[in-house]
Amino acid sequence: MGFADSGVQRVAKAIAWLRNNFVQQMKVADLADLVHLSVSSFNEHFKSVTSMSPLQYQKALRLHEARRLMLSASMDATTACRLVGYVSTSQFSRDYSRFFGSPPSKDIARWRQLAQMLD
Repeated sequence: MGFADSGVQRVAKAIAWLRNNFVQQMKVADLADLVHLSVSSFNEHFKSVTSMSPLQYQKALRLHEARRLMLSASMDATTACRLVGYVSTSQFSRDYSRFFGSPPSKDIARWRQLAQMLD
């Protein structure tokens, strides 16, 4: 268990901010300032806690939320990508494919088919 001012606690504060604000554009330097660490120290602590960089973590949050919106709200990929903070639909599709292993339309169709089989 870390001390109140430890790197772990600071990263936890940054993660909480990211979870609440993942749609917003974010500069790592601003996040490092928020938790009173240098950028290099913040990146080191963040990666040791999450195994990701802050930008990778934000991207993962966005992609998971987009997937949730497409599945639970039957939202199309373009709308979902905009709601989670992506400006470029093509970048969203590339990131989604890399992260989940298939493009949004195929991934969502597979999940819906699986859900129908379980019903």
